[in-house]
Amino acid sequence: MHNLSSTLTTQVTDYLESKDALQGHGFTLGGNWDYDHGSFDCALDDANKVWLRLPFEVTVGNLDSEAPRSDTQIQFGEPYVLKHLYNEGEDHEAQPRALGAFMDQFSSPVDPDDEIESRWIEQAKRKLNEVEALYPA
Repeated sequence: MHNLSSTLTTQVTDYLESKDALQGHGFTLGGNWDYDHGSFDCALDDANKVWLRLPFEVTVGNLDSEAPRSDTQIQFGEPYVLKHLYNEGEDHEAQPRALGAFMDQFSSPVDPDDEIESRWIEQAKRKLNEVEALYPA
């Protein structure tokens, strides 16, 4: 993981407006969201191993990705780049489970905090500059 300083950090904004604006720049709501926090994630590579993540906390309301309308406000945290190095193929040591099996059918990351090459950090900074332009300080 590599933290990036940003003018986004501590900005408060409308959740749905941010979601719509960021989708136009390749971001999606990260899968680890909960009602009081989440992140917008953008893959920086075709293999989906290097990501720019924009974490946020909910300051007003709660996060509901299915709600058609929301008054939810979010506050951005410090953006960062992360890289996951995965084993290719199935995990032959996985234990079968009925619940969650469809989610856990692929192998776990070999190193969820793999070293991030400078080219990915530079690419993340360029993408972050695009996003910062959407949120004038």
